Amino acid sequence: MELRPYQKEAVDAVYDHLRKRDDHPCVVIPTAGGKTPVMATICRDAVQQWGGRVLILAHVKELLEQAVEKLHAMAPDLWNRIGVYSAGMKSRDTEHPIIVAGIQSVYRRAAELGSIDLILIDEAHMLPPDGEGMYRTFLAEARVVNPNVRLVGLTATPYRMSTGLICGPDNLLNHVCYEVGVRELMAQGYLCPLKTKAGRRKADTSGLHLRGGEFVAGEVEELMDDDGLVRSACGEIVEHARDRHSVLIFAAGVQHALHVQRVLGETGLACGFVCGDTPQAERAETLKRFKEGGLRCLVNVNVLTTGFDAPNIDCVALLRPTNSPGLYYQMVGRGFRLDPSKENCLVLDFGGNILRHGPVDALEIKERSGGGGEAPAKECPQCRAVIHAAYSVCPDCGYEFPQPKREPHEREASTASVLSGEVTETEHEVHAVYYGVHIKRDAPEGHPRSMRVDYRVGFHDYKSEWVCFEHSGYARGKAEAWWRARSCEPFPESSEEAVRICEAGGVAEPVSITVHSVSGEKYDRITNHKLGLIPPRLEACDQRDGNLPEYGGTEEDELPF
Repeated sequence: MELRPYQKEAVDAVYDHLRKRDDHPCVVIPTAGGKTPVMATICRDAVQQWGGRVLILAHVKELLEQAVEKLHAMAPDLWNRIGVYSAGMKSRDTEHPIIVAGIQSVYRRAAELGSIDLILIDEAHMLPPDGEGMYRTFLAEARVVNPNVRLVGLTATPYRMSTGLICGPDNLLNHVCYEVGVRELMAQGYLCPLKTKAGRRKADTSGLHLRGGEFVAGEVEELMDDDGLVRSACGEIVEHARDRHSVLIFAAGVQHALHVQRVLGETGLACGFVCGDTPQAERAETLKRFKEGGLRCLVNVNVLTTGFDAPNIDCVALLRPTNSPGLYYQMVGRGFRLDPSKENCLVLDFGGNILRHGPVDALEIKERSGGGGEAPAKECPQCRAVIHAAYSVCPDCGYEFPQPKREPHEREASTASVLSGEVTETEHEVHAVYYGVHIKRDAPEGHPRSMRVDYRVGFHDYKSEWVCFEHSGYARGKAEAWWRARSCEPFPESSEEAVRICEAGGVAEPVSITVHSVSGEKYDRITNHKLGLIPPRLEACDQRDGNLPEYGGTEEDELPF
């Protein structure tokens, strides 16, 4: 077994940590990046070079079976040195130098296993929060047998499925000794590239409550399981996955999953279903058919997020929102594995997860905290003022905010880019356009103004651009080209005059705009316009002399806080 360069670096980092520090390290390698070769190398060195004993802990039977299978495949010289201690697998080996065990089976039986020198925890993000737990109980008892036992975690996500980093001074794991990123491994050809469907609408989860850092499951399923929206989302899955070989769907609950399965079946797309209550034999047969390509589509509920390996997956559909960055990553990560049958993996996000958590290679993880943050705010779509969320009428321009609509999930998949730096070009139909004079914030007196153009492209969705009539050089040249493409009127002498002409109908109406977006960057750019006919010259010159509409609150307006 020859390690990839980053895998060798990970092994060396573990050894360096164990030599120089007395706490417990964690190795972070992305899903499908190959943690098992790292584990196998550490096991081989510990047993053959140092005469030690290693225990590999996992939290579910499937991960135990996978660990044993992969260790046998990647380190065949160790096959007769690996034992299994698991009630679910009906095996209680205690003599082998390498033991793969389920934490539920051994957490009160550390003494039965004898002296263990090194404990490897696979999928370490499943470690419990600070405080007593099965892992902590087991480690305390293992230290009674061998006070020098060391702990090493391996994971793709060094934070819990809710929120919070798993490494800390008082945690079981204390320090990330090595980490390699998703984008780096994709660039090196070790992970499958991802792509997302064009579009930027996200699910409205404002009515959902949190429990333990995650949305309340019952509320999520009630929110998602609407027949019209399920049918719309399934129609989009059929459309966009037409050329895909294997589609894995994450549903919000059992009834929602069965609903999705039924609707997809009506379209002619056979879809399998698995959940935690699916009988073991039926589940194994369904997964086997899916992995071998006999079943093109598979919907699941909370069972295929961690440790499920099906390299043929080339489309992942997220039909559930999650507040957990770890769960979001694990779901998308099912498409990371390389396979000759695919060039990339398509991610369809119907739960607003990409917009909620960011690109999967640049997640920002925040520790859970209490209150004390800033008061919530919102942006007025008409004048773009940022105001307190309690306003129902904008104090600056009088815009009346509509009552919030509660949508179960998007009728179309939201695809803010799932990777940072990913470029998307999206064409939007323009429903309305607004013009206004813009003064740069904190600009000195006399600084040139510009005309702000706001295009309404959806419900409360606006795209903006600035046309610099009063500037010089390149900016003015762009403004002149912008004006020539739209109007027969003379070039305006000021932004104020330009607004008057535009509002009087002196420019062509926009039909659609193309928006250039780069994931991870704050602002989008409008790169193309489709315009209607250029109108004839305005007949009445007094239309140029009207005043701009006056907007603004009264002296009686007060902030509600």
